[in-house]
Amino acid sequence: MLLKRLASDRGHADHGWLRSFHSFSFADYFDRHHMHFGPLRVINEDWVAAGTGFGMHPHKDMEIVTYILEGELTHQDSMGHREVIRPNEVQRMSAGTGVFHSEFNRHPSEICHLLQIWIMPDQKDLTPSYEQRAFDPAEKRGKLRLVAAPDGAEGAVTIHSDTRLYAGLFDGQESAEHRLGVNRMAYVHAARGKITVNGEALIAGDALMVRDEATITLANGQQADVLVFDLPRQ
Repeated sequence: MLLKRLASDRGHADHGWLRSFHSFSFADYFDRHHMHFGPLRVINEDWVAAGTGFGMHPHKDMEIVTYILEGELTHQDSMGHREVIRPNEVQRMSAGTGVFHSEFNRHPSEICHLLQIWIMPDQKDLTPSYEQRAFDPAEKRGKLRLVAAPDGAEGAVTIHSDTRLYAGLFDGQESAEHRLGVNRMAYVHAARGKITVNGEALIAGDALMVRDEATITLANGQQADVLVFDLPRQ
């Protein structure tokens, strides 16, 4: 079964310094049909204006993944980390028993365009932790690169959830297939460009929810940046 989620159907908030689109219910946006997809709880596409950002705020019992599309974001947290996140890097913060953090675009003129992703952990009250890794674009070119996994396989960041996150770049004749295991489903998010997934055309911001399919096929990319979430069937 394939269910398409159009970019234009997402929730939207405009705070001046921040423009945000919500794939799932978040803050003032509530949609009982889009609360989560398995353990995938949040995909927010954010544009953060230069010199602005999110002040210190708390999180608990959530795996938070940041994927930068353009610009850069400075992360600071109560664990003592202060890091700058840039394109082709993946940041993972496990909130566990509780953590405070801020995210700030300190560039004097450039907007930061990012995806903030929340994944529900398999266990509560974990010890908070942080991880950040860079992935060469060549590793994603025309294929799916594992960037987050519960076992940290292949150099991916480690998340405390039975979820595997892949990133791929596709253009022209480039294509890839991903096989889903028994009792698995997938959520495919087109972050940029255009892509066809199992015959469904997606543009930036669109997503495809995949159930009862053995294989995901990505093709006909046009400057596409794609995320594929391999999730436990629920």
